[in-house]
This record gives sequence, structure tokens and C-alpha cells, in this order.
Amino acid sequence: QLQLAESGGGLVQPGGSLRLSCAASRHNFPDYSLAWFRQAPGKERERVACMSTRPYTDYYADSVKGRFTVSRDNDKLLFVLQMNSLKSEDTGVYYCAAIWGRQYCPEVRDSNFGPWGQGTQVTVSE
Repeated sequence: QLQLAESGGGLVQPGGSLRLSCAASRHNFPDYSLAWFRQAPGKERERVACMSTRPYTDYYADSVKGRFTVSRDNDKLLFVLQMNSLKSEDTGVYYCAAIWGRQYCPEVRDSNFGPWGQGTQVTVSE
């Protein structure tokens, strides 16, 4: 079973940047499509960005398009979310999740993703 662990969260001022990493435990990591989700207090979980298996296709929510970038390093078993020009509304717990095979993220239900990481807190505030 693939296991995922997020890191890189923290407190940052508006306009700042953070780089979140999702480290995987197994060497069949390249066979999984991956996604970043976030959940703010009192709000529904939001799908932020995704990346398929090769040939890579990525997806971004409108709320982060142009500011966030996903990448993956299959040799290092890492899935990365680079977040720039952060806003207060980007605050939340960020989770990475995986789904087997080459998937186009917007067509996949949240409930079909698994495994999930434990989450990392991102707080954007003065």
C-alpha cells in the first residue's frame, strides 16, 4: 500500500511563497496519478491541483491557476506543490492523495482517491 506524507507547511505573509512536498513510500509511485486538496475551517474540501502519470497532464483549480505549480520526481518519490503569491484565502490544511493509473483529475470523484496523507497546515496571515 502506497503511503504519503506531506511536509512544508507553515505561516507565511500574503504575497509570499511556500513549497509543499508529498513523499511516497513505494517504488510503484510512478503508476499513480496525484492530487493536492485543501480544507479551510468551515469550508468544503477543495481540489487544488493534480498531475497524472506519464504522459503528464496537470490540472489547477481556478482559484490557484497562475500562482500554484505541481511537479513530480518519480526517482525521488516526491510530489511537489509550489505556491506563490499566497493569499489569506489559501489558508487551510493541505493534503496529497493518489489514485492508481493515468487519470484526468477533474473527472475523478474525491472518494476514489486513496491513499491520503495526514495533511500539513498552511496559514497565510500578516
